Amino acid sequence: MIIMEGFPYNCNKSRAKKPEFILKTGAYSILSRIIMCIRFKIPIHLANLMSALGEPYISADESPMELTVRAIIVGIILGVLMTAANAYLGLYAGMTVSASIPAAVMSMIILRTLFDDVTILENNAVQTMASAGESLAAGVIFTVPALLVLGMWQEIQFLETFIIALIGGLLGTMFTIALRRLFIVEEALPYPEGVACREVLVAGEEGGEGALAILYALGIGAIYGFMVKGFNVTHHTVESSVNFLSTKLYAGMDLSIALLSVGYIVGIRIASFIFLGGVIGFGLLVPIYGLINGWPEASNGVEAFYMVWSSQIRYVGVGAMVVGGVYTLWSMKNTIFTGLSKAFEKNDEVEFEVVRTEQDLPLRKVLMVCGILVFATFIFYAIALKSVILALAGALFLAVVSFFFAAVAGYIAGVVGSSNSPVSGMTIATLLFTVALVWVVGDLFLGLSTGSLMYATLLIAAIVASSAAIAGDVMQDLKTGHMVGATPWKQQIAEIIGVVTGAIVIGPTLKLLHDAFRISRTACELDPLPGDPGCKNALFAPQAELIGAIVEGAFGGNLNLQMVLLGAVIAVVLIRLSMPVMSVAIGIYLPLGLSVPIMLGGVISYIALRSAHLRIDGTLDGEPSVAATDAAKEVESRGVLIGAGFIAGESIMGVFVAILIVMKINLPELLGIGALGNLLSLAFFAWFVGIFIWLATRALPEGGNLLTDAVAVVRNAITRGFQSLMPKR
Repeated sequence: MIIMEGFPYNCNKSRAKKPEFILKTGAYSILSRIIMCIRFKIPIHLANLMSALGEPYISADESPMELTVRAIIVGIILGVLMTAANAYLGLYAGMTVSASIPAAVMSMIILRTLFDDVTILENNAVQTMASAGESLAAGVIFTVPALLVLGMWQEIQFLETFIIALIGGLLGTMFTIALRRLFIVEEALPYPEGVACREVLVAGEEGGEGALAILYALGIGAIYGFMVKGFNVTHHTVESSVNFLSTKLYAGMDLSIALLSVGYIVGIRIASFIFLGGVIGFGLLVPIYGLINGWPEASNGVEAFYMVWSSQIRYVGVGAMVVGGVYTLWSMKNTIFTGLSKAFEKNDEVEFEVVRTEQDLPLRKVLMVCGILVFATFIFYAIALKSVILALAGALFLAVVSFFFAAVAGYIAGVVGSSNSPVSGMTIATLLFTVALVWVVGDLFLGLSTGSLMYATLLIAAIVASSAAIAGDVMQDLKTGHMVGATPWKQQIAEIIGVVTGAIVIGPTLKLLHDAFRISRTACELDPLPGDPGCKNALFAPQAELIGAIVEGAFGGNLNLQMVLLGAVIAVVLIRLSMPVMSVAIGIYLPLGLSVPIMLGGVISYIALRSAHLRIDGTLDGEPSVAATDAAKEVESRGVLIGAGFIAGESIMGVFVAILIVMKINLPELLGIGALGNLLSLAFFAWFVGIFIWLATRALPEGGNLLTDAVAVVRNAITRGFQSLMPKR
């Protein structure tokens, strides 16, 4: 191995014996290094050469402050907030957003307000800790609440949740640390979100107006969330149903600027497919089922819609998501196999010198910690499951599958990004493998009861899912650190601190939300809140409901098989039509009202980006120019920052309101505040949507009017839509 200005090149081991092959930082230019390798016939990996062309922002020679006490304190605080906010958002809408960029911006604001000598590496350490807690929350909320859905827990168990989150998070982190140099340095995978976070950190270091934008958005989102959820000034949803041709039709919308922001961030394509799923579920399948089988007795048409959806149609979403998850992994089989083969490559080349920017935690210690974690898992399973044999099988299964999914998630995130990484698909695949293991060991060999089999499946799957969820995010953070010039072992310690913080926070957060709202309608129906007999305020927790339904169907035989098969058929049709099946499946599984603001956010994103094209090129015909594309990227980046702030503000306020509810503090009752009607509720929501649009489009080029731009963009989209439907000549 030859070290050249901090970038290792794989060269022939036999040729790397003399000290002069070690070219230290600043000794030679890139060209001279290439000549040196050619002269001595040392092969150069092209990926490593391309990596070397972009030097880190802070060179290996420098040693600025990095993992300082103040960075750790701010990182822990932001980690607590981001973990709680993403837990709420994930249980509310079934999706989470990356916390790296908002955490980086908030870190810059906090540290630079308090101190004058803050470094970019300190900000990087803070965003690393904050995003670790957020990604850990995503893994836990997909699985642990399923224990509530199946009635195995009546409330969140702090100790068990902490152990699941800690072991899963640390295993995913340790395996990812072992793969860092391979994926980031040797293979030089792009990691798009890691690159984007690097740009935010550098912009903040060099001074940019985007730093305050997210702070404004955070405050506005918090104000909206507190007014709607704390004071109940407006309705949470505006919905109605009408009788039509012997059946009923539904129209409704969830008034959430967090969901609006999610739609802006994911873009028009994904938002439209989620909305399509909602239309299929609520707009078609529920009315058809009601027409054929009759409507249940309910106080109103909307309640009847929800009763049919919860008892029948959501299982269509279950079938679609199972098929979609398996297909997503299958479609990425080449990427997965490549990632695994790279992970198992033997690398026994000698390193003469390792510069600061390539110093990982010692691999032997990392593997030792992995062994300790696997043993701790065995002890945990043995105590919880009361079966040494099943605990041993589960621990060994965990070790193999966790490394498998850590490598898969880390590699896929490097190719397509964390947001596009099929975490739901990997969770479903993990669950199916776990069901098979527990059925063979627990049922055929040990003859355990059905309840014990379901409990064992969920405990094993929960740790693996947490490990897979965090792996891609950790690798994105390490990519950001690689580009800004962070010291890897210090950033890896920051990851560990973030995981421990998230593991401590996630249990109390889940308990708080469950006590205040109930996590999932199923759990609410098993144990309703005194003030919410109809479970209208229950968090949907779609992934937890899905996992609970799969486990119950596998061992209890209570799965609504007809509807699951219908969902599988719909998924196959979507696959044949080359549509993103998981997005549509999530839309089917969620009520239509949640999909509407997501779709609205996607439409706003599309209009804003196309307006940038129009203002630069003067036309919407043909491909946009390079200048127009760059202008659209600026608008998109600002909108993502604003959206992230709105999401964090409303979600954090949702957790705060849950605290008030648990403390029996009823603000509307204390202050005598009544809710506005549907029209005024919509007007209140529209006002904040207008603020979002105004803030998000401030980066548009000068020389246009947003209203006329929007009319032109919509007209162009309609024209192109009609043209695409016309037969080709």
